[in-house]
Amino acid sequence: MASKPPAGDPVQDAPQVAPPQHAAAGLPAIGHTLKIAQEQMGLRRTARTLLKVNQKDGFDCPGCAWPEGDKRHVAEFCENGAKAVAEEATLRRVTPDFFAAHPLADLASRSGYWLGQQGRITQPMYLPEGADRYEAVTWERAFAIIAEELTALDSPDEALFYTSGRTSNEAAFLLQLFAREFGTNNLPDCSNMCHESSGSALNETIGIGKGSVSLEDLHQADLIIVAGQNPGTNHPRMLSALEKAKASGAKIISVNPLPEAGLERFKNPQTPHGMLKGATLTDLFLQIRIGGDQALFRLLNKLVLETPGAVDEEFVTAHTHGYEEFAATARAADWDETLAATGLRRTEIERALEMVLASRRTIVCWAMGLTQHKHSVPTIREVVNFLLLRGNIGRPGAGVCPVRGHSNVQGDRTMGIFERPAPAFLDALDKELGITSPRHHGFDVVRSIQALRDGEAKVFFAMGGNFVGATPDTEVTEAAMRRARLTVHVSTKLNRSHAVTGTRALILPTLGRTDKDVQRGGKQFVTVEDSMGLVHASRGNLPPAGPHLLSEPAIVARMARAVLGSGSATPWEEFEQDYATIRDRIARVVPGFEDFNARIAANPGGFALPHAPRDERRFPTATGKANFTAAPVEYPKVPQGRLLLQTLRSHDQYNTTIYGLDDRYRGIKGGRRVVLVHPDDARALGLADGAYTDLVSEWKDGTERRAPGFRVVHYPTARGCAAAYYPETNILVPLESTADISNTPASKSVIVRLEQSPTA
Repeated sequence: MASKPPAGDPVQDAPQVAPPQHAAAGLPAIGHTLKIAQEQMGLRRTARTLLKVNQKDGFDCPGCAWPEGDKRHVAEFCENGAKAVAEEATLRRVTPDFFAAHPLADLASRSGYWLGQQGRITQPMYLPEGADRYEAVTWERAFAIIAEELTALDSPDEALFYTSGRTSNEAAFLLQLFAREFGTNNLPDCSNMCHESSGSALNETIGIGKGSVSLEDLHQADLIIVAGQNPGTNHPRMLSALEKAKASGAKIISVNPLPEAGLERFKNPQTPHGMLKGATLTDLFLQIRIGGDQALFRLLNKLVLETPGAVDEEFVTAHTHGYEEFAATARAADWDETLAATGLRRTEIERALEMVLASRRTIVCWAMGLTQHKHSVPTIREVVNFLLLRGNIGRPGAGVCPVRGHSNVQGDRTMGIFERPAPAFLDALDKELGITSPRHHGFDVVRSIQALRDGEAKVFFAMGGNFVGATPDTEVTEAAMRRARLTVHVSTKLNRSHAVTGTRALILPTLGRTDKDVQRGGKQFVTVEDSMGLVHASRGNLPPAGPHLLSEPAIVARMARAVLGSGSATPWEEFEQDYATIRDRIARVVPGFEDFNARIAANPGGFALPHAPRDERRFPTATGKANFTAAPVEYPKVPQGRLLLQTLRSHDQYNTTIYGLDDRYRGIKGGRRVVLVHPDDARALGLADGAYTDLVSEWKDGTERRAPGFRVVHYPTARGCAAAYYPETNILVPLESTADISNTPASKSVIVRLEQSPTA
């Protein structure tokens, strides 16, 4: 039987600390999965739901975007995926009575954990101007309020339409269509905060901003480099692919400032051998200093160039551009500078080189550890240089593998959720729908916050997500949101963003991935795109959490009708009734989706989108070839007595959703306000294990940003580096501290000082 939500916030003042673990998954993962599922869903609902996760006739996990193979295990989910499903399929409900009992000030005082534990929102809720709490509202009135505010704007560019990576292809296509018919390209999304740097680098160098590998490529690789990524917590099903690659003879190099249990040993809970013994994954661990990755790959490139016969000259000559300038720059790489930037030993880099030279098929995987620095784009370009040198793009078992976080974040971008759309996309959209899309660029996430802060934007609409919890510079962001005339959140559950509102606010409850979706045209399904470019269907199987929920496509379609009125020739009502009609339009607008409905019907496991570099070694760049690049080596310079902080997730967390207060693999229990510091660094700063400190970030604007009351944990991080969980530490990331070119918040390289705290 499911349990009730917590009545009060748990006390987190004294987290317990044990040594970090050295293996991931196994029996503890099974036990924790069943415990969470039982608490949220009860036994019968747990079985009914989890057996449909990531199945061909089931629903796509609302967690990460890791792909599934054609042959599915009966339990095709991981521990954190099960937590995500359990929280969505929970039997707990947030009704109007809840909002009557909890004024806005009370909600604002609660932790994200407590808010998320309350359950599914069941009715549309409205916060009138001057009111102290939300009240129930009809859908008709909710859409009328949105229409009042949007049509009163002086310019469509005063509206912002944000998209979370959970949004389906169909809903994303409709939202960008509505925004552009309304007259704006202000379509910020969660990609702006994660893999925007990857897209920027890959589009320039190989002509497409997506990864070039498949699951089969991982299984065939000789060498897999996992850089700036913790798959054991953030993409646990990736461990199965790494295990299979190892069994086929692959070597794995992990490059990270922290040792992570999932990359040390994987105890696969789906096999007896895995449960009992597990598989060692990492062959070489390079414990790099935060932000030193560009220097590492630059030196490896120099060493490859200096090794006779190591460069794939046939590939370089036939398929690349800019080699000579790149080679001259790479040959100038300096050992001493590299060792200072990386914190590595010369022997470690030489061992990595041996493994690189022994591999004919190499894949580099990465995540936020590479994408959230000032120099992230040149870092990822250097990774591409590294792969191009030996012909490792467009070859089976080789390529680039940016591992996406949210389940359809890549698909949303494919559908046109982008503030800087390609002219060809807008031309196709306008031709198909008979609209005139704006051609000027819109606002990304950081620019959207600045626009709200500066009074340039007045209405904020979010399709899912927790914008306030996910974005940097918390105090600045929250003050900016409170300047809006209207904030609207399409949501399944409560989060911090619902407590930080504009003058007026709406919460619009929507169906989740697990819910059945029945419209006038019959039972519907939606589609998603995974991290490797496979598109497949998702069909919920549970009765909706209440009779007043609308699907995401229905919400967009009804909003569009209310705002655009009879002046719109777009068949919004038809789109709401039958999602196949949306897919017909996608098929004629988005390349690669031709015959969309027929292909989805014919391929229950999904179909792969075209990828020219992977499929035919064709590179649709400005030069018509894969581009080598040359840029100065950058890495963070940290003043004496300061540390370089990276924000990260705990194992009981997915993005900003907090499932619990433990981080099992890192030995943390019962609290999240901890900072992981190397023992030698802590002692040099006079901080004992168990001491409490305030984290204070230092930035060129001179503003003090302080996160108080963090327990110091002596931890085997790289020297000079520290780590702490977000969203608690987002307050330390300056809004203007972003990656060059991509404008992604630099959340992985924050210079901080640690000041003694009175908290105990």
